[in-house]
Amino acid sequence: MANIDHKQPWMDMWGANWARTYVELESNANLALVNRKLSNFIAGKTQSKNTTVCFLFGMNDWNLHDNFADGKMTGGRIQYVKLFFFIAWIILLIACINFMNLATARSEQRAKEVGVRKVMGAGKGKLIRQFISEALVLSFVAVLVAIGLVYIVLPSFNNLVQKEMLVNILEPSHLIYLVSISIVTGLLAGSYPAFYLSSFNPIAVLKNIKIKSSSGSGFIRQSLVVIQFTVSIILIIGTVIIYQQIQHVKSRELGYNKDNLVYVNLQGKQGDQFTAIYNDLMKSGIATNAALSNDRAIEVGSNTDNYSWDGKDASKNPLISWQNVSSQFISTMGIKMAAGRDFYPQSALDSNYVIINEAFAKQMGKEGRVGGMIRDGGKRAFQIAGIMKDYLYNDMYGKADPLLIYNHPADTRVLTIRLKNGANKQDAIVKAGNIVKADSPGYPFDYQFVDNDFDELFKTETLTGSLAGVFAALAVFISCLGLFGLAAYTAERRIKEIGIRKVLGATVAGLTGLLSKDFLKLVCISCLIAFPVAWWAINNWLQTYQYRISIQWWVFAMAGVISLVIALATVSFQAVKAAVANPVMSLRSE
Repeated sequence: MANIDHKQPWMDMWGANWARTYVELESNANLALVNRKLSNFIAGKTQSKNTTVCFLFGMNDWNLHDNFADGKMTGGRIQYVKLFFFIAWIILLIACINFMNLATARSEQRAKEVGVRKVMGAGKGKLIRQFISEALVLSFVAVLVAIGLVYIVLPSFNNLVQKEMLVNILEPSHLIYLVSISIVTGLLAGSYPAFYLSSFNPIAVLKNIKIKSSSGSGFIRQSLVVIQFTVSIILIIGTVIIYQQIQHVKSRELGYNKDNLVYVNLQGKQGDQFTAIYNDLMKSGIATNAALSNDRAIEVGSNTDNYSWDGKDASKNPLISWQNVSSQFISTMGIKMAAGRDFYPQSALDSNYVIINEAFAKQMGKEGRVGGMIRDGGKRAFQIAGIMKDYLYNDMYGKADPLLIYNHPADTRVLTIRLKNGANKQDAIVKAGNIVKADSPGYPFDYQFVDNDFDELFKTETLTGSLAGVFAALAVFISCLGLFGLAAYTAERRIKEIGIRKVLGATVAGLTGLLSKDFLKLVCISCLIAFPVAWWAINNWLQTYQYRISIQWWVFAMAGVISLVIALATVSFQAVKAAVANPVMSLRSE
């Protein structure tokens, strides 16, 4: 700390959050005990009753548990991990439902087998174990197939999520998970068919008496189809809403122009050469402006609760973001002034002046005006030279937070360059790099485009939308597989009815409609269930964002129409196939 260049008085203030503190605990340390000791540490130094408690935030939690509200952890990306874990199980459940549906639908083909086995002495328990064993074998075979598919699609999946995940099947924990999933899936998929098939009366099935419980099983099959399509419709609606929310935020007014804006991370003494760099950039013809600042355009990393002003509410001590900039910052960013003036070109003339944004001015009340006074923790007074329009930083989904800027370029670490409109970006970057390296030799030219960083802020939501789309497509596909199988079975069972209807003059279109309408009714019921559930879930998700879309009715209508069209296409194939069959073949035995 003693060796920091350009050290300022505010660096010694306990309420100035300008630096991150990293702590390495002893291996046997008790984190909870340490946090209890740290709880009032900063408050004791500042003598302020309003200072938030201090605590350590473990590195293991940085990536997945990084959301806080009032000093308490409220979640983070772990919510997306849990969400997709839940959706994965839902899709596995849909597959299990397919197995149950088709197993019970084709139960009559195994009825005589059950009857013979029972006559030969097989008890109900033995039959249940047999059918569940068959389901378990299928489940374990499916796991082997799944492992092969994982190896095939993993490179594409890694590209989608931008991670380098590896598959280590021989790792004990992986083996335990795979075996557990196989057993749970086999038991879940095979339980209902096992109990249903084993309940057949042997005398009835051997005498070809129609199974009385078939109507009940038919209702259950229909209910399972409704569940499948309900989940699929909810996922379709969720995917569309997530996409809309991302596009809505991306297109909102930022308060500055991010196009053709490049920032360069400065190192060492590079900032001291800004005047030379600025002049050479302007002479080169590739840039229209350039400025220095503490942070890049879309983030402000420093804040403090040490500011005060006349009339400030003593019970409130809000955090105010701040940063040092050069006099060209506002014009380079394209920020508009709401009142007052911009900074003078000579920073020394602004040593006692600051510029605040509208959000800060509103918080200050009547003192939030040009000419108003603000005091920092050292009780040094600054006069408000101007009020700039709010611009978004840090949280693109929220509102603009209070911000104060100083005309103090000596303590900055980011160079922002505004390239000319229409300029070839690659050529301009090469020329800018040559200028920066020529005026500050010995340092690398480390640059980024602001619009690329802007898109990076939506990485989690964009990935969520992509994965939701993949899951929705997978759920619809699996549901249609089950529907396809049931339609084939239904057409097979009604083949004689279809033959008689054709002989009596029924058309192919009429027969197709007859076979399809029952399944389409189920999809319509699914829509009625899915719409309120989807609205509730999506509305709760949107509440986490201050800047959000309103849910439109047409999204639900579109999801319903898509589901109906897909279901109709799936069922119609089997319906048309049955309707065009030669009735002589189906009625020959009559």
